[in-house]
Amino acid sequence: MPWLDDFAGHLAERHCASRACTMISTLGRLLKDEQPNHPQALLDRARRPGRSMGSLARALEGFFTQRGLALPTDQAQRLAAGRRRRRIDATPLPLRPQVQAFAESMLRARERALKAGTLPRTDSTIEAALTIVRDLARFLTGTRNKQDWALTDVHDVEAFLATMPKARQRRLTVLRQYFRFARSRKIVLIDPTREVKAKGPAGFSGTTIAVDQQRQLFRRWTAGTDAHPHEAMFGILALLHAAFSSEVRLLRVDDLDPVNRTIRLGKRPHPVPMDPASWSALQCCLAHRADQHTDNPHMIVTRITKTGRAPASTAYVSHILDPCGVPPRTLRGTRLADLVNTLDPKLVAAALGMDPEGVMIYLADHVDEQRLPQSPKT
Repeated sequence: MPWLDDFAGHLAERHCASRACTMISTLGRLLKDEQPNHPQALLDRARRPGRSMGSLARALEGFFTQRGLALPTDQAQRLAAGRRRRRIDATPLPLRPQVQAFAESMLRARERALKAGTLPRTDSTIEAALTIVRDLARFLTGTRNKQDWALTDVHDVEAFLATMPKARQRRLTVLRQYFRFARSRKIVLIDPTREVKAKGPAGFSGTTIAVDQQRQLFRRWTAGTDAHPHEAMFGILALLHAAFSSEVRLLRVDDLDPVNRTIRLGKRPHPVPMDPASWSALQCCLAHRADQHTDNPHMIVTRITKTGRAPASTAYVSHILDPCGVPPRTLRGTRLADLVNTLDPKLVAAALGMDPEGVMIYLADHVDEQRLPQSPKT
């Protein structure tokens, strides 16, 4: 095996001696069996069943794919299929077959979109839709005592939407998709969402934080020593630059421009200039990354991803800001509301790579009296 010595060195650089020896011993047993030993077959046999493919399989995948010796595994697709399966299985049995068919229709639609070159649904979008339909099925059987989708009426839908008023529009959108599918399959005769309206115009209904709390968080991430480098970088980018979680999760080292002190953030059309505090947070994160001796190209590298090249998991990023007690969505919403109500919303949309309609929901619904010209005293 011409690659074996390089792989042993690859493991030695990224793992302690005992773990590297254990993985090499396991690899040796795989090489001695009577199965094919070319890289792709070896990678498939090294995978463990279940939700984790195992450290050896992850190391082999990173090593082989980086050198063009094998294709990546379908581990991400397997995990997504497992998440969909758990949502379907959690649906009450009388209503489960239709939810299974709905999931299959969304997967077929995604395949058509991929072939046509249009925007396909992501795994998270499909999982979110299945979650909403599953919750409706539980509501129908548990609260409304209905065991058939055909018995669903507008009052059931309204009662279900009333359980989470802030998520009304999002849930109603998914339910309309599901009942259009159900009507096309003759599961229901009448679409119960047809007469349901999303009450009120679209507007920002999230939570923001006061200026005093913003100052406390800023001091925590710039002058304090309690915050982890990942927390400080994520917090600063969300609070000052309205960064999405996905933008920070996928941020790579080569996205930083040390000369101009800018970064490429997500799909934003222009490089984002960094203020001194933001640049300092990025440098601290780079120093933390260097201590891990990793070839992973991303800024956020975890114990699991340091031996490969994949970004940190969505679950890890969603909990980075837990120590400060403020979720990323709140920080980003605070910054967007401030920018849109201070600057021209069209300029904000152009700078952040957003649709103008998406930015307009952050406009305030009242006039700040302090910004009005004062009438002359009489």
